[in-house]
Amino acid sequence: MISSRFKKVLLVAPEVSSRQLTTGYENIMRIHAVNRIFPAIYESNPNLIILDYNYVSKDAEQIIRRIRTNNFYNKIKICCYKTKAEPKKDGLLKAIGVDYFVYQEELQAAQNSKNIAGVLGELLDLSVLSLVPSASN
Repeated sequence: MISSRFKKVLLVAPEVSSRQLTTGYENIMRIHAVNRIFPAIYESNPNLIILDYNYVSKDAEQIIRRIRTNNFYNKIKICCYKTKAEPKKDGLLKAIGVDYFVYQEELQAAQNSKNIAGVLGELLDLSVLSLVPSASN
């Protein structure tokens, strides 16, 4: 699913969410209740948090801002799983601290051609590589 550099992953999603994000991984802690996010972060100290935007949409901005303002959480990466791209909302979420976006459309298209674990890892790797300045000089 996600690149191996993320040892602990916290997934905030409903019980009936897509299993595509978690196939083949044992180090994923799943949270169903929005009010359990911060206690779970404190207990497990994850490297990556995946928020199902459709599930936490009304609280997403507040959750992301709270994570980014607390120094205890400063090394945690945030991934937002959405059904489709929305440039205005995605721009706001990116500005307040979301590191990665994964869209359902991309997952479905990629599932037809590759193993989903490799695809999501590649998506996250490409987004990280786009943040690193070119070292060709």
